[in-house]
This record gives sequence, structure tokens and C-alpha cells, in this order.
Amino acid sequence: MSRLTGWWSGRSSAEKVELYTRWTFHLFVPIELFVLGGIPFSHGERGPLPVQASVGLFLWIGVHAVLCAVLASRALDHTTGKRERPVRLAVTVAGTTFGVDLALNLLWAGGALPEPGVNVGILAGTSIFTLCALVLCLGPVRHMAYAVLGTAFATGAPMAAVGNGLDMAAGSAVGILIGGVFISVTSGFSSWLLRIVQELERSRDLKARLAVAEERLRFGRDLHDVMGRNLSVIALKSELAVQLSRRGRPEAVDQMVEVQRIAQESQREVREVVRGYREADLRVELEGARGVLGAAGIACAVDAPTLDLPPEVQSALGWVVRETTTNVLRHGDARRCAIVLRSEPGAVLLTVENDGAADAGAAAGAGATGAAGGAGHGGRGAGSGLAGLRERLGAVDGTLDAGPSAPHSFRVTARVPLPRPGRGGPARKPGPPARLVPEKSERRENSETPGKQEEYRAYGKREGHGGPGRQEKRGTHEKEETVA
Repeated sequence: MSRLTGWWSGRSSAEKVELYTRWTFHLFVPIELFVLGGIPFSHGERGPLPVQASVGLFLWIGVHAVLCAVLASRALDHTTGKRERPVRLAVTVAGTTFGVDLALNLLWAGGALPEPGVNVGILAGTSIFTLCALVLCLGPVRHMAYAVLGTAFATGAPMAAVGNGLDMAAGSAVGILIGGVFISVTSGFSSWLLRIVQELERSRDLKARLAVAEERLRFGRDLHDVMGRNLSVIALKSELAVQLSRRGRPEAVDQMVEVQRIAQESQREVREVVRGYREADLRVELEGARGVLGAAGIACAVDAPTLDLPPEVQSALGWVVRETTTNVLRHGDARRCAIVLRSEPGAVLLTVENDGAADAGAAAGAGATGAAGGAGHGGRGAGSGLAGLRERLGAVDGTLDAGPSAPHSFRVTARVPLPRPGRGGPARKPGPPARLVPEKSERRENSETPGKQEEYRAYGKREGHGGPGRQEKRGTHEKEETVA
């Protein structure tokens, strides 16, 4: 039983709706046999039908039920975009049904079917079950209305023509109209619901791919902003150093020292860009989780009071929210998700729990191996998913516990100790998110630190190029950088 429930719970919402719809229409085979199969063997006012006629009618009902089930399956394949509309099969099923109905009317008129109730019951029943599968192949509502009206007319008119009586023909037509409207609405709604769920599933996948593409473009843009200017300056200064070296000028060494400094500065700025992508703001991630899960149809309850947390703690917990949200969307079929942030003496506790785990093993496997899309953007190369979260929390002495909390539920708990005022200083108020790319003026100011200046002067003195000429050259280099 647990294997069966796990098989069902491990499927997405779209797959569940498709399976439910398909098996509902497949159940019409035994339903039709149960409802209509006993009519040929019933005893009417004129006695039972001959055995050959009863068996033949029963076989026709069975064949008709199978044909309708195949037509419904092909029509659902068309609804999900797996095949073309089964027009030929629909025409074949409808034509065969009404052809047999016409033959039954003629047999009754010729006296081969002495009991009129048998004729009417089989004709009306097969017509309604035909409509059940036929409306799945039709698109607009007006086409379904035409199908219902046409079926009622095609069933009632031959009855009246062969002498069944207007009252019996009219009663059959009215019954087919009522049953056909009910069947058409039910089948049409099932097809529409399946189509909408499939479109929502595709829209969610497309949204995820677009988000990844947008993140790549943004990362590439930031790298271009950082490296574009520095690489241009490196190219110019390298070319100048080559020309000075060919002329035997000692200033070539100064130019190469500047090239080395700019290259080191570029390395630092690239690390800052990557670090910006590896940092996550807790408040932003909580609001993002609420919006993303809500858009996916998952009820997300966030209980997170405003706390004074150090930036490094906020970043670590923000990554926990981001990774667990990704796991809920990718690896489960949750209906509810609860995110709770609590402060306890000397630590802060974050709990994320959802009810979308297939079973304990599947949930743990999904959490341990999944969510690469979250940690992979900024990881240190030490894995993804829960492993990546444990690495990030370990940097702030935090711990992570993950596992099933109840049947079909999975809980992730992160605990991060807060720094003591005597040891790590008081907790700082979280400021605005750091810029991914520093301003050019900041890069220039930060690069000219006193320690670096002394290092460059010492390097020049060792090479015999210190003194006033060095300072004059530094002013010249600054002018060249401004022009570049």
C-alpha cells in the first residue's frame, strides 16, 4: 500500500490530473457493460430474445464500449499535445454507432426484434456513451451543442420512421438531450481542466528557465562592467610597456607594476561579484518564497518577526530559505509550506516544513541531491542541496537538520548561534543589500591603499627607479588612466 501511495504522491499535479481523467473515461467500459449488457437478456412482454440475437447485441455493446474508450484515450492525447486530433477515429465510431442503431430499427420494423424496449434502451444508451467520448474531440462549446442535437435527431428520427411511435421516439430524443447535455458538460470540463493544468505546468517550467537565463545575463553584464575597463587599461599599459622596453626606457618597469596592480585589483573585483551572488538577504528571500510558492498554488505561511541579525547570519539563513523553496517546487507536490523564524537564547532557529514529500526516502533523497540550481550559482565547489547548505551554515557555526516530520511531510531546521557582545560584538542592524559591482570611484580609492603604495615604492627602489622621478611618473600614469 505504501508503494502505491508513494507512486501516486511522487507525481506532479499535472500527471495526477491526467491519470485521474484517463482512468475515469476508461471506467466507462465496465459501466456501459453493466448498464446496457443486461438489456439483450431481459424478458419483455413478448418474451426473451433469441439466444443468437441476445449474444450478438451483447457483443456489440462490448465492442462499442472498447471503441469509445480508445477514442477517449486518443482525444486526451490530443488535449495534452501528444498527437493530432483523432478525426478519423471519431467519424468511424460515430458512423458505426448510428449505422448499427439504424440496423436495429430496421430489424425491429421487420419483426426480428419483437421487444421495442430492447431496441430503445440499446439505441439511447449507446448514443449517450458515444457522446461521452465524442465531445472530447470537439473544441468550441457550439460544436458540442451541435453534436448533442445531431445525436438526438439521428436516434429519434429513425425510430419514428420505422413505426416505433412518436411518443417513444420523442421520449428517446428528450432523454438523449438531457443525458447528452450532462455528459457533454462533464467531459468538456474534464478536458478543459486537463488542458489548463498542462498549460500551467509548462508555464512554470518556462518561468524557471527564463529566470535562469535572466540570472546568467545579469551575471555576464556585471562581469563585463567589472572587467571591461580594467582589461582595456591593462592592454594599453602593456602596449606602452612594450614600446618603452624597446627604447630601453626604465619606465617600462613602472608600467608593468601598474599592470600587475590592475590585474590583482581585477581578481578582487571578480571575487566581489561572485560573493554578491553568494549572499542572500533573509527578508528578501522570505518575501520571494511567499510569492513564488503562492504563484505555484502552494499555500505558504511565513512567521518571521523582525530580528536584529548580523549580515552573515542573514545571508546563511537566506540561503536556507532559497534552497528549501527550490526543493519544494522541484522535488515535491506540496499543498502547504510553513516557514518559521524564531529567536532563542544565543541562537536563531529557522524551520521550513512542507507536506509534499512522497515518502521519507524520496524526500531525503530529493533534499540531498536536488536544488542544485540554488547552491550551484554561488557554491564553492563543495556540492549542492543540503550539502551546500551545511557548508554555508558551518561558516557561521550553524547546524542543519532535515528529515520527515510526519507522513508525506518534510522539515528542514537551521540553527545559527548569535555572536556574544563580549566576543563578537553586538549584533549589527542589517543594512541595505551590498552592491554586486562597486562603483568605479570606490574601486580606484580602494586600490590605492597605503600598504600597496609602500609596496610599489619599495619595488621601484629595488629596481633603481625610486625618487622624485617615480612620483612624477605616477602622476603621468594617473593621467593616462583617466584618458583610458
